[in-house]
Amino acid sequence: MATKDGKILIVDDDDDILTAGKLLLKRHYDKVITCNKPEFIPEMLANHSFDAILLDMNFGPGESQGDQGFYWLGKILEIDPQAVVVMITAHGGVDVAVDAMKKGATDFIAKPWQNEKVVATLSASVKLRRSRSEAEELKKTNRALAEVAAQPKQPIIGESKAIKAVLSLISRTAPTDANVLILGENGTGKELVARELHRQSHRADKVFMSVDLGAVAESLFESELFGHKKGAFTDARDDRVGRLEAANGGTLFLDEIGNLPLHLQAKLLTVLEQRQVAPVGSNRTVPIDIRVIAATNVPREKLHDEDIFRQDLLFRLNTVEIPLPPLRDRASDIPAIAGYYAGLYARKYGKPEKPFSEGAVEALKAYNWPGNVRALRHALERAVILSEGEAFEASDFQLDAQPNQPGAIADVKAPALVEDTEDADLNLDRLEQRAIEQALKRHRYNISHAAKELGLTRAALYRRMEKHGL
Repeated sequence: MATKDGKILIVDDDDDILTAGKLLLKRHYDKVITCNKPEFIPEMLANHSFDAILLDMNFGPGESQGDQGFYWLGKILEIDPQAVVVMITAHGGVDVAVDAMKKGATDFIAKPWQNEKVVATLSASVKLRRSRSEAEELKKTNRALAEVAAQPKQPIIGESKAIKAVLSLISRTAPTDANVLILGENGTGKELVARELHRQSHRADKVFMSVDLGAVAESLFESELFGHKKGAFTDARDDRVGRLEAANGGTLFLDEIGNLPLHLQAKLLTVLEQRQVAPVGSNRTVPIDIRVIAATNVPREKLHDEDIFRQDLLFRLNTVEIPLPPLRDRASDIPAIAGYYAGLYARKYGKPEKPFSEGAVEALKAYNWPGNVRALRHALERAVILSEGEAFEASDFQLDAQPNQPGAIADVKAPALVEDTEDADLNLDRLEQRAIEQALKRHRYNISHAAKELGLTRAALYRRMEKHGL
């Protein structure tokens, strides 16, 4: 038989057993270590990682009760809780070996043993050890990923009265398991608030699962959220875990909940009420333990319209409501936010950090910011790339004038996508970028409306916005 990877420890006070075991097992495993004194076990475990341990039940003449085996089994599992221990016992000690398995042993081998039995038992034990190790590594990896995912992508910046009220609601709500509904215009930072709620909660070490319901096609809603079994429909080639089950133990963030059609709202409500989910194509339900945070840009008065949103689902979601102020209502925070993103993009693009002129600060504070913080962030990124002066000036931000908007920059008319001249820029990438920019401005950065005018899905628009740095 070809040599296999693996390291085995045999502990027995009978040198004949140790010799026979080593001769047998070295044909199957890379390293077989023997020990005739159990007192050396702690030292060996400190210096080696064993795939399996063969441990005698009795040491010394006249011993038959297995007390020593129980003692050293406990010591091994105390040092390494994932250890796989196979007990060695005489025929008359089978009952004792069974007791040892109840105390944590994996299996037992009776003396005198059969070689085939020993090899088969060790093979199964090594597989078990590796499965345990992989599971433990996955747990560690998942914990690390959950910690990273839970960190806010950007901090919540501001000292205004409006943002302090939001932070106060977060700090009081986060430690509970209450469902939260975040209300606010596009770009106000609803996901940042959701992540901060998760970070301050007792679920912070678990997964934060974000689902953009506006980007999920109706036909795929159940598969995405509830999962499916292989063969449940044409493209179901494998079993798939749904987002709700994947978020088990953690926080589920349902973004753009207001865009969910009424018939799908009913399905979501059923799952949230019953706290269990049935994958598509399965009759088996899976219990879920999740905290639900939802967000929408739909105004509160529209949410209370039965033709738009189910009131029973609304009551389920809005145990606590957190309304986010638009950026125009907290203009005093704009200098701090602008300074943060200016530094962030300067580092990203290898540009020198520089201050804002008084005119630039006043222009940024006076602008209406229909796209809120998201639009300000994009304006800062462009300015960092294109600005040539020693300080940022108002003209670096290419702000559109707005009617009755004090301090706004001169009117900038949106250029035609294709001018009827020989010098017109026909580059498709740049044409696409200008079309997206115009649609976003026309609809005040409402992603759903802009995507509809462009003939795209919300998901496709988000991908193109990311592509063009918008």
